[in-house]
Amino acid sequence: MAISATSLATKLVLPSALRLPHSLSHPLRLNLSSSLSPLRLRLPRSSRSLSTSSSSSTTISATISVGDKLPDSTLSYFDSAGELQTVSVSDLTKSKKSILFAVPGAFTPTCSQKHLPGFVEKAKDLKSKGVDVIACVSVNDAFVMRAWKENLGISDDDVLLLSDGNGEFTRALGVELDLSDKPVGLGVRSRRYALLADDGVVKVLNLEEGGAFTVSSAEDMLAAL
Repeated sequence: MAISATSLATKLVLPSALRLPHSLSHPLRLNLSSSLSPLRLRLPRSSRSLSTSSSSSTTISATISVGDKLPDSTLSYFDSAGELQTVSVSDLTKSKKSILFAVPGAFTPTCSQKHLPGFVEKAKDLKSKGVDVIACVSVNDAFVMRAWKENLGISDDDVLLLSDGNGEFTRALGVELDLSDKPVGLGVRSRRYALLADDGVVKVLNLEEGGAFTVSSAEDMLAAL
């Protein structure tokens, strides 16, 4: 509450023991009006709840979600005879129980040492649970995917390695991972994930934050079946 100009004229009357020396040329004047309300300190409130940039930047989200139909797209691969083939996502998953998992890049350490080999190792266990198709998707060209398959000695009967070379399927899912600022020059790739689709409808979606490897392993998918 502001102190009025007229109230400044009120003199402070002190007991004799506390009176000011006569040498003071200007008496001390304060507003002691009994009508004054107690002083209250009011702090501004924020109109929004407090959040940190780190928590908002690590929110895991995608266009696709459980219950959605997989978007159709054309993927490519080299068959066992060395012939380049294409397959649509709709044909790949139609009337089938399918596991699609994605990696940020062929030949990269976690993808080559853990993620893809894990699905190769558990392929028989997954298919014994009714899975018809196991496919690995990556934003790499079909030639790189073939070289990766040959390097790891993978059979198409275990895991099919599919090229999403232009990233169309990855963008349709909303799972792009921009690695353009990395010195190795990976550009825009796919976040790591594993999903289970029944007749093209997503039943399980284990989406990682970026290239992390915590919930998208073959063991995680076995546990979800």
